Amino acid sequence: MKIKKAVYLALGFVGLALGAVGAVVPMLPAFPFLMLAAFGFARSSQRLDRWFKGTKLYRDNLADYVAGRGMTRKTKVRIMVTVTLLMSVGFVMMGSRGIVAGCVVLGFVWAFHILYFCFGVKTIPAGKGA
Repeated sequence: MKIKKAVYLALGFVGLALGAVGAVVPMLPAFPFLMLAAFGFARSSQRLDRWFKGTKLYRDNLADYVAGRGMTRKTKVRIMVTVTLLMSVGFVMMGSRGIVAGCVVLGFVWAFHILYFCFGVKTIPAGKGA
């Protein structure tokens, strides 16, 4: 049981570190890494979970989404643009090597990602968060 908690704790800290970097580096998305941190901390330690949920990083990037309220248009666009740019790098690299099946799969993943953020996540007005 302690090994399982240690793995979740490590996931939490890795997600937190990458999410913090992603919050300031335009090409690295913060959202998925902060979700990983929230997942890891929630499974490893109540104290770390409470601490993480009290941070500005969590409140600014995840609180509204986790509470079921949605995301601001700016957050949704930032996530979609970042993921599109990162996936296009993989698409170009696979295409240059002739990996057509990989390009098709990546294209479907990208399309579903865009559809999810456009239609699956509610858009809230800026400043109406937690």
